[in-house]
Amino acid sequence: MTPDRALTAHELLAFYLEAGVDCALMDEPVNRVSDERLAAARDAPQSSPVRPAPAPMPMARTEAPPAPDVAIQSAREAARTAPSLDVLRAMLEQFDGCALKSTATRLVFADGNPQARVMLVGEAPGREEDIEGLPFVGRSGQLLNRMIAAIGLDRTKVYIANVIPWRPPGNRTPTPQETQICLPFIQRQIELVNPDVLVTLGNPSTQTLLSTREGIMKTRGRWLDYDTGTRKIKAMATFHPAYLLRSPSYKRLAWQDLRAIAKALA
Repeated sequence: MTPDRALTAHELLAFYLEAGVDCALMDEPVNRVSDERLAAARDAPQSSPVRPAPAPMPMARTEAPPAPDVAIQSAREAARTAPSLDVLRAMLEQFDGCALKSTATRLVFADGNPQARVMLVGEAPGREEDIEGLPFVGRSGQLLNRMIAAIGLDRTKVYIANVIPWRPPGNRTPTPQETQICLPFIQRQIELVNPDVLVTLGNPSTQTLLSTREGIMKTRGRWLDYDTGTRKIKAMATFHPAYLLRSPSYKRLAWQDLRAIAKALA
């Protein structure tokens, strides 16, 4: 294989990975028109003619997801009836109103302590989270672990979730419709955990949960109220760990946010 061709193959594999193709069905490609296969067909006994393989049966069509407004209403009705986190998770496992479910490997519901005083919410799972079934387990998750450790916390003392519980293909940005369909479930999740402090990680989760259109630079570091309908939870936005990995100069501001959170918990 020439160097140019090796580069092309590497780029193709990288494209597949970004598109969400994480595994191959076979180790080697199968050449179905190879000389050996053609020779076997030519030399087959006349009494047993080699007939072309029958055309594959069309795959059974799965039921199309409901229209977005129907899915949103269905999600609202289901989520508000969940009496516990276990029931809510089971509901999400059975919920077919969001098309992301059909492309994800598994549901990424939550991690940590459901009795924690602090709940952290990001936007959506990535590749590593999709494989493990847990939020924030990749590089950004490792940084998040160090961030909360800096104020004396760990995963046994916080509760971690995402607005979107299924990985979007290729880690693309969730659509507004996908976000609205999943929103009732994360809202109910927050109600059931009932933390003292809600921390939104990054701009998408901040704008979705805290009903603001301001950017994260203006929102972060300020105490806001998250209204569950029965009580108001102190909420603070800060940078998503993935953003801090790309822009480490903002870790100083994130540290200020963490110190404010620690002070509120004291």
